[in-house]
Amino acid sequence: MSQPPPNRRPNILCTNDDGIHAPGLGVLTEAARRIGSVVVVAPDREQSATSHSLTVNRPLRVTRRDEDTHVVDGTPTDCVLIAVNSLLDIRPDFVFSGVNHGPNMGEDVLYSGTVAAAMEGTILGIPSVAVSLSSRSSDNLEGFVEILARLLRGLVERTDFPDETFFNINLPDIPAEEIKGARITTLGRRVYSDSLTRREDPSGREYFWIGGGVSSWSGRDDSDFRAVRAGFASVTPLHLDLTNYRLMKEVEGWSLPI
Repeated sequence: MSQPPPNRRPNILCTNDDGIHAPGLGVLTEAARRIGSVVVVAPDREQSATSHSLTVNRPLRVTRRDEDTHVVDGTPTDCVLIAVNSLLDIRPDFVFSGVNHGPNMGEDVLYSGTVAAAMEGTILGIPSVAVSLSSRSSDNLEGFVEILARLLRGLVERTDFPDETFFNINLPDIPAEEIKGARITTLGRRVYSDSLTRREDPSGREYFWIGGGVSSWSGRDDSDFRAVRAGFASVTPLHLDLTNYRLMKEVEGWSLPI
C-alpha cells in the first residue's frame, strides 16, 4: 500500500462501532493526533456486532459537528465508505478504528464493527488498524493514549505496509505502565455456550435474546488471547483473502458433481 511522503504528517480517518460519544474513540483520536492530521467520521449510536454490513434499505444522513467531525446514522462500514468517497477533500493515508470497549479476538473479528471498519479501509486501498481494549470498563482507557500512539506510529511508519492486510490490536485491561510490550499473534478460538436466551414477553409472545453466556478460549501459544492474558498488547495481521490454499488440491480431487 502507498504511504504518505516522509516530509508531511499523514491524514488519518478515525471511526469506531461504539458510537461518536464513546470514550474509546476520544482516546484513539488523541493518540492519532500525535501522529498526523485527524478527521473523525463515526456512527451516531452503538453499532457493535454489525460486522461488515452496509445500509442499503434506507438513505443515510450525515451531521457535521465541527470542521473535523462528522456523524453518520449508519454502520462503521458506512462511515468509512462515505468518508473516503464523499466527505473528505483529501483521501486519508490511514484508517484507525476503535478503541472498542471490549475485546475483538478470535472469532470476534467476524462480527465486530470495529474490525469491519478497518477491513473496509483496506478494501479501499488504505492501510488500516483496528484497536480494542479487552474490557468493557473504561477505567484504564485514558492512560493508553501515549502507548497507543507509539504502537500505531510503529505501524504507520512502515514503508512496506502489506497489501490487502490490516492489523487488529487488542490491549490488556491493566494500567498502561504495566503493559509488558507487544506480541505479534494469531487468532485464537472462542466458543460460546448459553449465549441464546429464549423467553416469552408479558403478552405470551416468544422472543430470543443473543448475547451473554459463557465463553472458553483455545489456541496456539502465539494466540491473541494468550498475549493479552500475559499482559501484552496483541497485534494480529489479518488478510482479506479467506481462501484455504492448503485445501485446494485436496478439494480438486473430490471431483464434485454438477
